[in-house]
Amino acid sequence: QVQLVESGGGLVQAGGSLTLSCVASGIVFSARDMRWYRQAPGKQRELVATITYGGFTSYADSVKGRFSISRDNRKNVVTLEMNTLKLEDTADYYCNTDQRGKDYWGQGTQVTVSS
Repeated sequence: QVQLVESGGGLVQAGGSLTLSCVASGIVFSARDMRWYRQAPGKQRELVATITYGGFTSYADSVKGRFSISRDNRKNVVTLEMNTLKLEDTADYYCNTDQRGKDYWGQGTQVTVSS
């Protein structure tokens, strides 16, 4: 059974930092690309960052230079370090992967950036 469990969300002032973590189980973690998505109120879910099984990373233009995705294959953890947070980063953040053609999602963790 595939499980993705996010943590680390919370309330932070604009300009601050947060680090989100996602612990994966039930998958061959080292062989999977891992992604972070977010969904703001009233908006569609958007891809924020990807880290491939080989360690290559990519980011949405809106977070480039501020967010950093990393992975620890020994612990089955993918991390999203978020710096210089802006009001528009407020959203529910979701961990995502796929295996055998099926998408898997965590329950999400809420990030609220205040002014």
